Amino acid sequence: MTTDRNFLSQLNPSQRRAVEHFCGPLLVVAGAGSGKTRALTYRIAHLIRHHQVDPENILAVTFTNKAAREMKERIEAIFAQDLAQNKYGQRLELLAEYEQKQLRSRIYKTITKKLWIGTFHSLFARILRYDINKYQDERGRIWTRNFSIFDESDAQSLVKNIVTKQLNLDEKKFDPRSIRYQISNAKNLGLSPEQYLKENPHYKGRVIAEVYDGYQAQLAANNALDFDDLILIPVRLFQQNESILGYWHSQFRHILVDEYQDTNRIQYELIRLLSTNGETRKSEWNWQGRSIFVVGDADQSIYSFRMADFTILLNFQSDFGDGLPDEDTRTMIKLEENYRSRENILQAANSLIENNTQRIEKVLKPTRGLGEQIYCYKADNEQAEAEFVINKLKHLREENPELDWGSFAILYRTNAQSRSFEDALIQRSVPYTIVGGFKFYDRQEIKDALAYLRVVSNPADTVSLLRIINTPRRGIGKATIELLISASQELSVPLWEILSDETSVNTLAGRAAKAINKFVKTIQEFQEQIETLSAAEILHQIMEKSGYIDELKSKGTEEADNRLENVYELNNAVLQFQQDTEDTTLEGFLANASLASDLDNLEEGQQKVSLMTLHSAKGLEFPVVFLVGLEQGLLPHGRSIDDPLALEEERRLCYVGVTRAQEQLFLTYAKERYTWGSRETKIPSQFLQELPKELISSNIKPKIYSRRLIASKPAGGAILSDRDLNWSVGDRVVHQVYGEGEVTHILGSGKKATLAIKFSDLGQQKIIPPTDPKLAPMQ
Repeated sequence: MTTDRNFLSQLNPSQRRAVEHFCGPLLVVAGAGSGKTRALTYRIAHLIRHHQVDPENILAVTFTNKAAREMKERIEAIFAQDLAQNKYGQRLELLAEYEQKQLRSRIYKTITKKLWIGTFHSLFARILRYDINKYQDERGRIWTRNFSIFDESDAQSLVKNIVTKQLNLDEKKFDPRSIRYQISNAKNLGLSPEQYLKENPHYKGRVIAEVYDGYQAQLAANNALDFDDLILIPVRLFQQNESILGYWHSQFRHILVDEYQDTNRIQYELIRLLSTNGETRKSEWNWQGRSIFVVGDADQSIYSFRMADFTILLNFQSDFGDGLPDEDTRTMIKLEENYRSRENILQAANSLIENNTQRIEKVLKPTRGLGEQIYCYKADNEQAEAEFVINKLKHLREENPELDWGSFAILYRTNAQSRSFEDALIQRSVPYTIVGGFKFYDRQEIKDALAYLRVVSNPADTVSLLRIINTPRRGIGKATIELLISASQELSVPLWEILSDETSVNTLAGRAAKAINKFVKTIQEFQEQIETLSAAEILHQIMEKSGYIDELKSKGTEEADNRLENVYELNNAVLQFQQDTEDTTLEGFLANASLASDLDNLEEGQQKVSLMTLHSAKGLEFPVVFLVGLEQGLLPHGRSIDDPLALEEERRLCYVGVTRAQEQLFLTYAKERYTWGSRETKIPSQFLQELPKELISSNIKPKIYSRRLIASKPAGGAILSDRDLNWSVGDRVVHQVYGEGEVTHILGSGKKATLAIKFSDLGQQKIIPPTDPKLAPMQ
């Protein structure tokens, strides 16, 4: 077997310190591109090779199945390489294929098969297969080991049934999807129905708690769990049964958690219980032959909408570690050497994220050359932005033979932004793929909206008609629809003819007749105006009058908000089509939309440009990245501008985007773009102003941004120095670049104080007052 010295020589000093750590707690703060997966896999291998830890005693938690597979493959490769050297005296890859397979098979049976590596859900579902029969919930409900796991669709159906049939509630007031979302959040916070009710004693809270309780009863009746139960029930089981917790605590002597900044409270509680055997007194913990090893980066925490809580990582040192300052601690190691990006990209990322206060200080250090300057492009509008991006990536591919279409990524804040890029890519015959989402014209709400337009244009389109007849829900059931379809088939006429005949509908549809007749009248109203209304006007009005917009607005979830943005973006697409072609007809736009969606069928395996949201980009990297839509209201998102903590998450999103780039980074924004059907002037993102201007070239003359403040306190008029200025919320300031504003929040104090200031023209900004006295009263 190769020596430990040779084995660890492939690691840098910080990685090696992390890998060689044996017992006790350790937080590894792993910057973007710093080789955290290598540290995790080498640590597991080192525990087995050097410390003779039984693979069955190692629990490694990842956040995706893909990450778990990659980790297992890397560990298998390490040990197969050892075996190849010992048995054949040469490297694994030089052996015949059947010999490589034999060695890998042997390693699988003796090592990787025994390791507990996987996601929270897969690992703890496995534990429940052993012990769920020993658990009962607060109402005495029980489950058996052959439980089913309901997916989200099953869960939604169950909740809807309880809302509409068991409790006879109006689903417009109590939207089942929204209630299901609240139940999921409650479980992720570890709340039972009774506990949820205590925290939400108002009427709606009582209703949600009742649905939640009924939902759990139905799950138990079906001997089923949902995904949230796979985490919550092990916690409850461990809390109510000391012997079971003791067994699994004894089993898992070395616990590793990847992406620790993305854990939520209930996942944290699972790790705490398993690591400490439920002992709350830190002085009583026994770390002999045990460890808790977590890897993460608060600067890449971007999933708060999924209940992820990055303060869990920030609190690791006080929860588990020695709590000492960074320079003295033995329970924290920082991986700061970056192996992904060029130096200028890293300098920009470091400068950007330093504006956040909720973080552990670290600096990404380059290991590669300086690279080309970052380029920032100011476009006239979103079409010009898309044209610049597509022209640039085509030029780069022509000039650099090593690049294929898969070398490029276009990253944006919201799904709706993909539309203009998709249109431009299709027009230029550039293959592309949407990562982590549907292509624009394949999204449910876009298909729904286009179906409405197709029925207005062509009522014989029964496929489109069936899609929208009960979308949004109008109380028209499947049985009624099937009856109407049967009548149309018997008479050999289109379904629309049956629906248009009020007498037939009243005869066949029973209680649903009123809803059907109202739906038909809405469609007919627009059919009568098809020659006088533009396509954009028809789309806008029919989405409103059909109730589709109101239904999305009433849900109040982030998913519904995103779907609403996509509907508005479709309206923007219609307006843009009318402007480009001077064709305002509905028929003309529908033909264009069909062409856009039908040209997507590309050969499998073909390299394609990747389009994705910044949330989907986490964990990926590309030679060339275009980070687009850098405008106030987009990035940072309008919902976050006035909230300092939410603004910090938006900055982390931007940071994630910047650090996806390996070789070149392009930043773009538009002077104006369609927003909800009208042209709006846009302001460049404040994040652009936080990047070092010397690293960036642009198609505009760069402004010199300054953080110097000229300010006055409301109570006085003297010239003030920041050394003796005690800032207060409500102070009025004037900034040389941003104009007049008002202090809304104060983070930190003294020389380290950061002011959140709302400027009249620019929204929320964070300003760090300079350390030299450059303050004067407002005139």
